[in-house]
Amino acid sequence: MAPPSAIDIVAVSDTEAITIPDPTIDGIASRRLKAGKLVAGTASATNSALFKSPFTGKPKAKRWDHYITVEGKARHPSALKGAAEHLKKPGLISLGGGLPLAENFPIEEISIKVPTAPHFSEKDARESGKILTAGKYDASEGSSVYDLAIALNYAQGTGSAQMIRFITEHTELVCNPAYADWGCVLTVGSTSSLDKGLRTFCERGDVVLAEEYTYSSAVESAAALGVNFIPIKMDSEGLLPEEMDDILNTWDEKSRGARKPHVLYTVPTGQNPTGATQSATRRKAIYKVAQKHDIYIFEDEPYFFLQMQPYTGPDSPSAPPPASNEAFLKTLVPTYLSLDVDGRVMRMDSFSKVIAPGTRVGWVTASEQIIERIVRANESSVQNPSGLSQIVLFKLLDEHWGHAGYFQWLINLRMEYTRRRDTLLDACEKFLPKDLVSWNPPAAGMFLWMKVDYHKHPAASRKTILEIEDEIYLAAVEEGVLVAKGSWFIAQRGDFVPEELFFRATFAAESQDKMTHAIERFGAAVRKTFGPE
Repeated sequence: MAPPSAIDIVAVSDTEAITIPDPTIDGIASRRLKAGKLVAGTASATNSALFKSPFTGKPKAKRWDHYITVEGKARHPSALKGAAEHLKKPGLISLGGGLPLAENFPIEEISIKVPTAPHFSEKDARESGKILTAGKYDASEGSSVYDLAIALNYAQGTGSAQMIRFITEHTELVCNPAYADWGCVLTVGSTSSLDKGLRTFCERGDVVLAEEYTYSSAVESAAALGVNFIPIKMDSEGLLPEEMDDILNTWDEKSRGARKPHVLYTVPTGQNPTGATQSATRRKAIYKVAQKHDIYIFEDEPYFFLQMQPYTGPDSPSAPPPASNEAFLKTLVPTYLSLDVDGRVMRMDSFSKVIAPGTRVGWVTASEQIIERIVRANESSVQNPSGLSQIVLFKLLDEHWGHAGYFQWLINLRMEYTRRRDTLLDACEKFLPKDLVSWNPPAAGMFLWMKVDYHKHPAASRKTILEIEDEIYLAAVEEGVLVAKGSWFIAQRGDFVPEELFFRATFAAESQDKMTHAIERFGAAVRKTFGPE
């Protein structure tokens, strides 16, 4: 079988031929200055086109009418949301919408204390952090462009204009999509984004391609919609493009009981659960397969900014951090969105892993056609993320840190996660029986994927792989450590039995001392399980 970089696939269009000016933080500041103060009141209509660079010469995205579902096509604009457009008319008296008066909101002001770049430690935040305050009428009084009167009221399905501006600029800085008509919409986190994507692209009975081990909530979200996952074999870099191509080339609808897949769900960076990160070469090869078979890609990237420094070995110092924001951005693996010349990628981002899960704010970036469908879905379901979360994030990211400070925060996270990962890996080197347990140092994310050679179990000829997995899992709990079973993450549910035995450990949840003790306990559990009967 040919290596991924050598598979014989002809792309529909060339991802290497697109040259687009790189946006800069200074360029965004200049553009904001030229545009003047943002005026976006209660339920203000907005979209990314208002805040993108005025680039010309980019192609338009391909249309996806042939894949959009019956449900996706059935969604129509909200009459009430549409009527809010007239609120900007001077002197208009509105009796048309159920927008409560802000004077009846029992919250006059909120304050948050946050670190100031580049002093991000918890100690620094306590001792010298800045208190940011949001009042009820800051916008009307001229002290801010966003206030509680706006944030606490109903809003559009896009999310607030204030956050859409920041998200659009951020996406342009990081991904700089190669086609013209892209946009962003806020969601209630990545799982909500995926739900919207599945409902837009997949009918009941459809199947979705995915890594053979994948995020369990994604599988469960799809199953509830009558959609199953089809596994693609993986290596240390993630899914194998030649395996994906082979599945699609040989697909037989009668024997498979489903039409040929037209969607790929992938977690390309720090993949959950395996920790695998697709290289730029791997991503380009997978994108070419997607072009060949007209596959639409769901790019789920909650761990994208948790790319770490290389692992240098037990007790070795980590490589120094990137010297600047620009150097940091250059170290990041190209996103599928940045490679996408067709508009065949729906990228899902989230603040859950880089700010806090409880914010429940994420966003989708895709072509305007797909963004419009997701906005319609938001209007009739979640509407938009919490206004309190949006104004807190706005105060922190836009008014306080700015794009430059946010990138400094992400560099800080890179080094923090590098230290945490290195602590876990050092403990593995010290405490795990290497004749039974093997692993690859993850380059991103928050998970370590450990393979256990179950063939060496004394009862391997009599016990199933799942029985041995359960035995190790319970022995670990008895020793005082909880790890996740690999079988929880199998993409293909039902009667499928895995060929290998894995466990997932995280280096995000505990202190570094506790992680070391945890790995020592897991090593003891493995030795105990594999001891003589």
